Amino acid sequence: MELLSQMWSLLGLLTVLQNILPAQLLSLLHSLWESLQDAITPYSYFDIPEFLGSSAINPNDLYRHVHLYLFHHLLLHPPSPPPRLTLSSSSPSSPPSFSLSPNHSLHDTFAGHRLLWTHHSDSLHDSLEERRFFSLRLPKRHSHAILLPYLSHLSSSARNLTITSRDRRIFTNSSPNSWSSVPFRHPATFQTLALNPNLRSFLLSDLDSFAAGREFYTRVGRPWKRGYFLHGPPGSGKSSLIAAMANHLQYDVYDLELTRVPHNSALKSLLLQTTPRSIIVIEDIDCSLQLAGERCSKKRKADDDDEGWERVTLSGLLNFTDGLWSCCGEEKLIVFTTNYKGEVDKALLRPGRMDVHVQLGACGGHEMREMVERYVGGDWEEMMEVAERWMRNGAVMTAAEVGEVLLRNKGDGEVAVKELVGELEGRINGGCSEELEEEWVGEEGEEEVMVGREKRRRGRNGCAVREASCMWEKRVRFLTRLGSFTKSESGRRGV
Repeated sequence: MELLSQMWSLLGLLTVLQNILPAQLLSLLHSLWESLQDAITPYSYFDIPEFLGSSAINPNDLYRHVHLYLFHHLLLHPPSPPPRLTLSSSSPSSPPSFSLSPNHSLHDTFAGHRLLWTHHSDSLHDSLEERRFFSLRLPKRHSHAILLPYLSHLSSSARNLTITSRDRRIFTNSSPNSWSSVPFRHPATFQTLALNPNLRSFLLSDLDSFAAGREFYTRVGRPWKRGYFLHGPPGSGKSSLIAAMANHLQYDVYDLELTRVPHNSALKSLLLQTTPRSIIVIEDIDCSLQLAGERCSKKRKADDDDEGWERVTLSGLLNFTDGLWSCCGEEKLIVFTTNYKGEVDKALLRPGRMDVHVQLGACGGHEMREMVERYVGGDWEEMMEVAERWMRNGAVMTAAEVGEVLLRNKGDGEVAVKELVGELEGRINGGCSEELEEEWVGEEGEEEVMVGREKRRRGRNGCAVREASCMWEKRVRFLTRLGSFTKSESGRRGV
């Protein structure tokens, strides 16, 4: 009881001294007390204020990194018992987030050492404002060895959390010198794409290697960028593959429309505005501008001289992809697409500009099975074997065409697969054989037969584009010709 009385007396004396002594003297006494504590304690303490300097103007990035890191730490490794947390929400539609409440602590471990974070919040004298900061407690004997590596680990984790949690966007050059954007929410992933398994594995490995290649690209002295050239017929999945790449890497997408760029200087300006961790896309590069074979045309060169600088040139696009300006910003992918590879100038496709060439063609057996399983499910082994037999005989369908057949019959798997098999069967010689065509030469003419064969040959190579009513026209023509053939055979035999 006597000890308690003495403590109350001491507290009363401290209160009186605090009201009597000048603020400068109290601050000095407080500093001396902290110095005495630092001298006898086995720990080192480091303060990380919310703002730099005495005014609350310049925010401290390290404070924000600690805040994000501790938030992530609480999600992955909730302590027991949990500390007091502060809940907050930026909008009614967003889920609440939580942070360490003021004047509470949280333990962490690094390199076998136990660390302690404490969130402080002090009211300023004669002010309603608060001074917030984090303090880090480290073992004094090892503080110099682990402080910088630990802060580097903390900042790296915070940056990754910022990238993965932010809303990604897709940009377009709506004006000659600036971008506009909307949220990017394309659902395509490598798991939903109809891709050859070997191609899928290669692309995933290549993208992951690129994303983790900061030190490698620095060591070899190359800009941290990579070019992908996607080519194939319409509907083969080029745009969906770009969306899957962006979703896999958590990158933004810049969809560059070259026809809206007036000259090379505007192209450079747009490039400088792109951010790291992004994909720059130029679709249908062969149609965007008259770039193919530009260096070989004297007339084109004369036209360029007449137009002056009011045009994006092949040279400007080459500098965009592989020149000095291409190193502005890091961790970027540049993707070109085209339906016709032969129409693109070879200067754009050499290694260093387009590093990976991906050919997307007709839907194969494995890809078709994946799509059937994903769209309608069920076991349709017998019908799928028939479908694959038609494909081996030359029937060609792109992933978009297969998806359309399955989509309009998604409620009935049997009808969907039967229609898919029938569609493939109808693409084999228009529903008939070349032997029957030989019998029609006298009636329809050899030229028409040769044209039909050429169309089928192109279809087998995945280069012909089928019109919507083409199959039905072929079936009607087949039935008509088959009737004529039957009558002529009957006449020959005297029936």
